[in-house]
Amino acid sequence: MMNQQELVKKRNKIEQLRQSSSLSLHHADLLGQSIASSWQRSTSADIPKDREAAPLITIKQTRQSVLEKAVAHCRDELTHIAEQSSMVAAVGDVGSTIIWSAASGQMRSAAERVHFMEGGQWREELVGTNALALSLKTQQSSCVFSNEHFMSSIHDWVCYASPIVDPYSKQVLGVIDLSTTWNHHNSLGLLAAERCASIIQSALLEFQQQHLFIRAFSVPQVLFNGKIVVLTPRQIEILTILALCPQGLNLENLHQALYGERKVSVGTLKAEMSQLRDILGGMLGSRPYRLLAHVEADFLQAENALDAGYIDSALKLCKGVFLAKTESPFLTAWRDCLESRLSEAIFKANETDGLLKHLAHFPEAIDAVERLIELTPQSHPAHQLLLKYKDEH
Repeated sequence: MMNQQELVKKRNKIEQLRQSSSLSLHHADLLGQSIASSWQRSTSADIPKDREAAPLITIKQTRQSVLEKAVAHCRDELTHIAEQSSMVAAVGDVGSTIIWSAASGQMRSAAERVHFMEGGQWREELVGTNALALSLKTQQSSCVFSNEHFMSSIHDWVCYASPIVDPYSKQVLGVIDLSTTWNHHNSLGLLAAERCASIIQSALLEFQQQHLFIRAFSVPQVLFNGKIVVLTPRQIEILTILALCPQGLNLENLHQALYGERKVSVGTLKAEMSQLRDILGGMLGSRPYRLLAHVEADFLQAENALDAGYIDSALKLCKGVFLAKTESPFLTAWRDCLESRLSEAIFKANETDGLLKHLAHFPEAIDAVERLIELTPQSHPAHQLLLKYKDEH
């Protein structure tokens, strides 16, 4: 643990780097590459100079997410940790919006002042460098000390964050952040954040019995309670339709959604449903047909990310074509709608790295190429390469 003199020295050194006109490789080394990269992104993000608090939204209560359920399950333990350590604890979703927080008496008013509370939007493009957003960006634990933060109103803070990973799907569901004043900086802070993430992950395991996870992008796959289930492409399509229709479908409507006008007997579908029930046990209800397990899916997460305006998260999730080989009229219509929404989101994206990663998965994504051309200065060598790439495709 650093003493007060060392902490003051660290703050002064960071301030010198903040004042310098450009970040050299040496500077990046002193700061840490992830902080240096975040500073550069924050500088070009058009954040109002006078911003002192995160934008605040009212969180609409629709279907409670799996992360919210897990946090509700262990909120008392997390609150106790925050109060005992004189910190504020906050859980953010995949778009860095805080969905739950608890603060000790010492940190409560400071947290409220900067909107480090439920509804606070801590995306990097809105408030600049902060541990919550950085941890989601790097998908690793992050510490942001004092004036490493972009907003001056949190220069008196030190924040430790750790991603929360779904133990079944292995996808990042959100992030937990523990924050206190800079003069209480302790190298154990990161370990404490990781411990809190593991508490939430244990809660996910504990209450998520009968858990179904469907991957439909790239290589379709179904996991039941964390184990891969061997299914036919048709059975995966049925589960995907039912995941998109949580209220359930009768036999006739399910047949129409799956086969459309193709000449396939109702008996064939009944046989498929019977096989699925054998494989998945009592997880499949009938009259109407519906999924009785807790269902998560990469395509539902992508849809939720688009609904919330989390463009970067949506691009990360869409790692391939949604059920590329399906002939289901319902699923192809849903895919067309998703791709249209994704294209619309791409033209609002401001981060080149997310667009480049998307292009790596979708070499034919001309909308991403066009947006990258708009974001890249004409003098940059990549600008000409992108123009050439567009012409060739």
